[in-house]
Amino acid sequence: MAERKARVERDTLETQISVEINLDGTGKSSFDTGVPFLEHMMDQIARHGLVDLTVNCKGDLHIDDHHTVEDIGITLGQAFKQAVGDKKGIRRYGHAYVPLDEALSRVVLDLSGRPGLSMDVPYTRASVGGFDVDLFEEFFHGFVNHSMVTLHIDNLKGKNTHHQIETVFKAFGRALRVAVEMDERMAGVTPSTKGAL
Repeated sequence: MAERKARVERDTLETQISVEINLDGTGKSSFDTGVPFLEHMMDQIARHGLVDLTVNCKGDLHIDDHHTVEDIGITLGQAFKQAVGDKKGIRRYGHAYVPLDEALSRVVLDLSGRPGLSMDVPYTRASVGGFDVDLFEEFFHGFVNHSMVTLHIDNLKGKNTHHQIETVFKAFGRALRVAVEMDERMAGVTPSTKGAL
C-alpha cells in the first residue's frame, strides 16, 4: 500500500502554516501555533485517530485567534485530502460516540467529495481559558471545504464547555480513523456507486 502522507504549506498575509499528516501513524503529534487550547484539541485528533500530525503556524494573534484557527482548519483539510488519495479500498464512512463525564458527542462523516458541515454544539460558555469557542466552527468549516468531507457534529449532552469540545474532537478523530481504514473486501474499489468520489 502506498504511503498516505502529505505535507502542505499555506502562506498568506495573516498566517504562515505548515501541516504534515500520516494517516497510518500511531498518534504522534507536534504543535507550535500559539493557541494552546486548539493544540490540546488537535492532539485528540491525532491520538484518537491514530494519525501522526505536525502543525506549525505563525499567525496574527495580536488581532485575535480567528485567522489562525480557520487557516489551520483549511491547511489540515488540504493535507488530509492529499494524503487520502484516490480513496480506493477505504471504508469511506465513519462515526463515533464519545463521552467525557457528563458530556456526550456524536460525529458522523463521509469522505464523499462534497464539502458540508452540520454542527450543533450548544456551548454552556462562550470561552474556555480565553479561547472563543465559536472559532471551532470556523476550524471545521475550513477543514470540510478543503478536504471535501461531509461532517455532522452533535453534542448530545454537556454542562462543562471543555468537556463538550473535547468529546467533539475525540469523536472526530475516531470517526476519521474508521473512514480512512482500508477494507479488505473493497480492495482496489472506489466505495461509491458512481465509481468516483
